[in-house]
Amino acid sequence: MAVPTKMQALITKETKSVKVEEILVPEIDDNDVLIKNDAIALNPTDWKHVYTVTIPGTIVGCDFSGTIAKVGKNVTSFTIGDRVAGFTQGGHWNDVGAFAEYTRVPGDLVWKIPPGSLTQEEAATFGCSYWTAVQALFAPGRLELTEPPAKAAVSKWILIYGASTSVGLFAIQLAHLAGYKVVTTASPKNHQLAKSLGADAVFDYRDPDVVNKIKEVTGDSIHIGFDTVSLESSQKISIQTFAPGPGKLLVILPPSKAAQEIRSDVLVQVTLIYTSLGRAFDYKGSHYPVQADDHSHMAEFLKKTPELVKSGAIKPNPVKLWPGGLEAVEEGLEYLKEGKNSGEKVVFRIA
Repeated sequence: MAVPTKMQALITKETKSVKVEEILVPEIDDNDVLIKNDAIALNPTDWKHVYTVTIPGTIVGCDFSGTIAKVGKNVTSFTIGDRVAGFTQGGHWNDVGAFAEYTRVPGDLVWKIPPGSLTQEEAATFGCSYWTAVQALFAPGRLELTEPPAKAAVSKWILIYGASTSVGLFAIQLAHLAGYKVVTTASPKNHQLAKSLGADAVFDYRDPDVVNKIKEVTGDSIHIGFDTVSLESSQKISIQTFAPGPGKLLVILPPSKAAQEIRSDVLVQVTLIYTSLGRAFDYKGSHYPVQADDHSHMAEFLKKTPELVKSGAIKPNPVKLWPGGLEAVEEGLEYLKEGKNSGEKVVFRIA
């Protein structure tokens, strides 16, 4: 596959905006692959890296699907032409990012799309959100649930707050597949979607009696939870659903002090998916060194992903295909920033 020397990419500007610019196609190392992107998907972290955590001159975007265009000499699992999908840390580097014609990533951090299983648009939804759900539920030091395709020896209840988020849609499926009973929250319009993916019980998070209803249906037995929204309000509700005795709640934003004060015996722990990428980085004033365990765990789980997809055990997020390619991505970022997205993933074709 012929690879050009230059490409189009969406670049963060000092004015807290983005612009499509022509830059050099990144060179790959011996352990990398170069992907010719076909589709990209949006996450809240993308608009935050443009409008809040602004690092000018970096390539925006995390989620991609495409075709292998180059293979590093140490990579043996892929060949040129393979259809793959993955995740990277957009908005942080000038040589790595998904919202571009080509993306460079480590060869052990992409997975092969089984023939006849998913469209490129559907495969692009298996990025930040899927990885975050995997890390929160199964990775060392997080909830450490039984990993599919294995099943939990005892079917315990788990709370997954936020069924209509992209992370929640994947977390429900993964927990259900691992043999856990899932209670979750969502707006009524998304209740059926949550149940179709494996949720055993779904309640409206705006219901003033939501905590009591969750306790009733679970027999007041919740000791593990994953809050995929992670605002102070959602963390408070999540902690209040826990049964007496020690518990653990995973969150994807900083733990709320007010929520933690509700229950001192419930550990509230944040998980940050960028630690799975095998590269040290600074984020919001903190330094994150290379975390080899997170990297190796994700690499091993991605090996399972093609079969989980092929069998239909894990389904993609519903796709909201947005026209216009890279030039229109800023519209999509504003759409997410305004909180208009629910129960679906905004995806762009760029090839």
